[in-house]
Amino acid sequence: MADRTNIALIGCGYWGPNLARNFNQLKTARLAALCDADIARARELAVFYAQAQAVANVDAVLADPAIDGVAIATPARTHYALAKQALLAGKHVLVEKPLAMSSAEAAELAELATARGRTLMVGHTFEYNPAVWKMKELVAAGQIGQVYYIYANRVNLGRVQSDINALWSIAPHDVSIVLHLLETMPLEVSARGASYLHNGVEDVIFMVMTFPGGIMAHVHASWLDPGKVRRMTVVGSDKMIVYDDVDNEGKIKIYDKGAYRKGDPNYGEYQVRVHSGDIHIPKIDMTEPLANECAHFVDCIRSGKPPRTDGANGLRTVRVLEAAQHSLERNGEAVRL
Repeated sequence: MADRTNIALIGCGYWGPNLARNFNQLKTARLAALCDADIARARELAVFYAQAQAVANVDAVLADPAIDGVAIATPARTHYALAKQALLAGKHVLVEKPLAMSSAEAAELAELATARGRTLMVGHTFEYNPAVWKMKELVAAGQIGQVYYIYANRVNLGRVQSDINALWSIAPHDVSIVLHLLETMPLEVSARGASYLHNGVEDVIFMVMTFPGGIMAHVHASWLDPGKVRRMTVVGSDKMIVYDDVDNEGKIKIYDKGAYRKGDPNYGEYQVRVHSGDIHIPKIDMTEPLANECAHFVDCIRSGKPPRTDGANGLRTVRVLEAAQHSLERNGEAVRL
């Protein structure tokens, strides 16, 4: 146990127990503290982890020299302040998405982590999903041809929130995946949404990102929908990919379907060719994405290497979300980045 990295969890509510379970299973880590303003909640979770101390005071956790890193799983609007406090205390930080609620705050955290020589990692869990890795591999290798557009659906009935809207709560997952696949930022973002359950808190959003080369990406996010859907489709000129996170049999399906122009469209001398072939379901060795994420965080602390979802990664996603929020407030007006 002496050679293990000591991790404290801040926030024992909705997502915290999942982080606690995964850190506890790591041979390189020790779950040393469980912190929550509601001490009863921390104590309830501590029943399962005898080595973890239940505490209510964040200051006490950050003042403990034995704690190497903290995982922050608190409400989104608290991420910036807690992450900043932890970095200033010399701790390595894993913070759940979004990194912050503004690009200025996200940039400050990224700069602070660099200046202090600390690991700052954002919990963009789907970037640690083997199915997303496979999708990235196919796109990067050009196996689907030219990417035309991407669309994602992340909907369900519940978990309804009143402090942040569906854009900041749900959409960060798909925004981070799209940025990961395309390796570039959108030129502009637009979004429309509606508030049905809480005034001023959009339960549903429809978001469009326009990328260089005319690539478009659409995200539909809602906690007010009849069924659980976690699906992304990447349409290419040669092939198309459907990633369905709910499908346990085949999370990735590759459709040998496509359409492209043959000839010179500048002179009107071209034909549109369409083809349709087989559907291929690649074998993917699935491991729990959150387990991969937690292991990566500890490895980065121990090795000093930058995380795959570092502060710069978190900042890119926040910049897109911020632009989408501005668009929401302007009735869908496109916002340039």
